[in-house]
Amino acid sequence: MGKIYDTIDARLTRFLLDQPVFFVGSAPLAGDGHVNVSPKGMSGTFAVLGEHQVAYLDYTGSGAETIAHLRENGRVTMMFCAFGGPPKIVRLHGRGRVVLPTDPDFDGLRSHFPKERVQGQRAVIVVDVHRVSDSCGFSVPLMDLRGDRDLLDRYHERHDTDYFDEYHLTRNATSIDGLPALPGM
Repeated sequence: MGKIYDTIDARLTRFLLDQPVFFVGSAPLAGDGHVNVSPKGMSGTFAVLGEHQVAYLDYTGSGAETIAHLRENGRVTMMFCAFGGPPKIVRLHGRGRVVLPTDPDFDGLRSHFPKERVQGQRAVIVVDVHRVSDSCGFSVPLMDLRGDRDLLDRYHERHDTDYFDEYHLTRNATSIDGLPALPGM
């Protein structure tokens, strides 16, 4: 049976930080809009900032759905699954905000992430968590981690700042539903 927690305590923090992948779910307000679920990974890109706040370092990718949804309505759910050890799923429900590299809060938030690469980073996503729950995870498969993929790192390293500025304008400016995502950065 699932449990609801008052806070993200030390035990939950350890669980969250130990998971090599998590999933971020968001949706537009429009009933006919697309619900989005994004897998997130790469060591050093997730942080617990407090008992009711987490964040992840967001790198340039093919879409900007989560950013657009957060800018429109802030609703977000993050899900962490144990693929090794005891079965467990933890969901963090909250309101998120997008902190861009040009925002005054960015550098302070960025300091929470051990991931050193800055090429291609586009935002820190901060989530104020209002509900923390777990469930059994009995049907989640056991899997072994072979390591992080370095493809995104290598791809970003081959491009300069102008490339990312253009990419954000042409491919990350709006969601698939036409909501504003990244402003010209």
